[in-house]
Amino acid sequence: MSFGLEKKVDVEKRFIIRGLRRMEINEYLRRVLSRAGYVKVDLMRTPLGTRVVIHAERPFMVIGRRGSNVKQLAKILQSKFGLDNPQIEVIEIPSPYLNAKIVAYHIANALARGVKFRRAAFIALRRIMEAGARGAEIVISGKLTSERARYEKYSRGVIYKVGQLRKVYVDEAVVEVLLKPGMYGIEVRIMPPVETPEDIKIKEPTE
Repeated sequence: MSFGLEKKVDVEKRFIIRGLRRMEINEYLRRVLSRAGYVKVDLMRTPLGTRVVIHAERPFMVIGRRGSNVKQLAKILQSKFGLDNPQIEVIEIPSPYLNAKIVAYHIANALARGVKFRRAAFIALRRIMEAGARGAEIVISGKLTSERARYEKYSRGVIYKVGQLRKVYVDEAVVEVLLKPGMYGIEVRIMPPVETPEDIKIKEPTE
């Protein structure tokens, strides 16, 4: 094997390792920060260490009293996941009911508390639309009313289903929750209050 090929393989190996570690960190934070409305984490290498940006619905629950939770979290990220001198920053999600992942977690938590799936879906839809969304779709699958798995879909407003417009404008998330009947899947799609190319109208020239 030539030196150039060895170097390429080494780079690819490091890339895979970083990707796996990022997935492990994301899964760990999703589990321990679920009550804080955790959405995602960004990791950036800096000369001082690793910048860890956590996006959450309730930052105060991530930070803790006088930063106690963040300090403990930094120690875990360093010892368990090998992050170099993690510097944690917490960013609040400005409109939680326009964020598909947060809404999906809200529905999952409601189901875990015993709320009926239809009621949980309708409450979420109402709050999404009250937040200003142009449209939303919620799909809940699992053993809903019988021993056989099936799904139910609920929607409001306008939402793109296919094509480039869906990729650009629709926020999507899938969350799973384990209940007594089995595993339930929750899919949420939200069309935010944005102007799309279809909204642009060309005015006729006036004389």
